[in-house]
Amino acid sequence: MDKQFTVLGIESSCDETAVSIVRSDKTILSHALASQFDEHAAYGGVVPEIAARAHLTHIDALVVQACEEAGMQLNEVDAVAATTGPGLIGGVIVGAMVAKAIAASTGKPFIAINHLEAHALTARLTEEVAFPYGLLLVSGGHCQILKVVGVGHYEQLGSTRDDALGEAFDKCAKMMGLPYPGGPALEKAAQNGTARITLPRPMIGTDSCDFSFSGLKTAVRLAIEAAPALDEQFIADMAASFQAAVGDVLHDRLNHAIAMMPGIKGFVVAGGVAANQYLRGRIAQTLTPHALSLHVPPMALCTDNAVMVAWAGVERYKLGMFDSLATEPKARWPLVSLREHA
Repeated sequence: MDKQFTVLGIESSCDETAVSIVRSDKTILSHALASQFDEHAAYGGVVPEIAARAHLTHIDALVVQACEEAGMQLNEVDAVAATTGPGLIGGVIVGAMVAKAIAASTGKPFIAINHLEAHALTARLTEEVAFPYGLLLVSGGHCQILKVVGVGHYEQLGSTRDDALGEAFDKCAKMMGLPYPGGPALEKAAQNGTARITLPRPMIGTDSCDFSFSGLKTAVRLAIEAAPALDEQFIADMAASFQAAVGDVLHDRLNHAIAMMPGIKGFVVAGGVAANQYLRGRIAQTLTPHALSLHVPPMALCTDNAVMVAWAGVERYKLGMFDSLATEPKARWPLVSLREHA
C-alpha cells in the first residue's frame, strides 16, 4: 500500500485517557492525553468507577485537541481505532463507543484494537523490527512471553500464574511505604540500596516459561514485618533486593523461552514495567549471548498511550483488517485468540 493514510486512535482501558493521530509513514501527528493520577492517588491504586467517569469527562475534549494538533478535521482521518479490550470494562466501553460514533458519523472504517497487541507492535513504530520476534509483555495487569509471528498472530509460551509483575511492583512498594505509583518509586529507592536481603526466585529452573510472583510478594511482606526498623536505608535495600530477584527470574524465564523460539530476529519488551532501567539492563545482558537485539519503545510509549493504539490501527489497516460497529468491548481478550478470529 503506497498511499499514505492516517488513523485516529483512542485509549481508555485503565487510568489514562488518550487520543492520537498517526500517519502510515510513522509520523505521530498528535497525542492528547489526560492523566488520572490525582483521582486515584488517595486510594493507592486505580478505582474502576472513578476511572470510567474520568474517561467520560475528558475524552471529547481530547478528540478535539488531537485533531487541532494534527491540523485535521475528523472526517479527514482514514480510519478510527480504539482499545476494545482487555481492560477495565467501564473505560473500554467509553473509548470504544466514542470511536464507533466517530466512524459511523464520518463513514470511516472502525478498527477494534487489542490493548496487548498495541503494546506488542509499538516497537515497529519506533524501530525497524521484523517478524517474527520474541515479546516480553510486562505491565500492571499482564506478564507474558510470546512469539510475535505477525499482526494478529501470537504464540504464547508463558504467563503469570498469579500476580502480574507490575502489580507485584506496586503492592511491594505500598508495603514499603513508598508513594503511588509504586513501580517508579520502588525503582528510584533501589538506586540507593544494596540487594542484601534474601528473597525467593519463584519458578527458576522449571520446564515451563511461566511466572509466579505471589510468593516473592509474601516474602517481602514477611521481611518487612521482621525488620527492627523501617528506615530509609532498609527500604532502599529491600527495593534493590526485590528488583534483583525479579531480574534473576526474568533472566531464567527468557533463557528458557528463547530456546523454544528458533528463528526469531529480535526481542521486544513492552508494557509499563519496560520503563524500569534496571530490568532493561538485565534483559539486555540475557539476550547478548543469543545474539538477539533488544527493542524497547521510548518511555512515553511503554505506559498506556493512544499512539500505540493508532499504530496498531495502521498495521491492521494495511492488511484490510476492519471490524464491525457491533464489535463488543471485552474485559478479557487473550492475544492468542486473535488468530482464531482472523
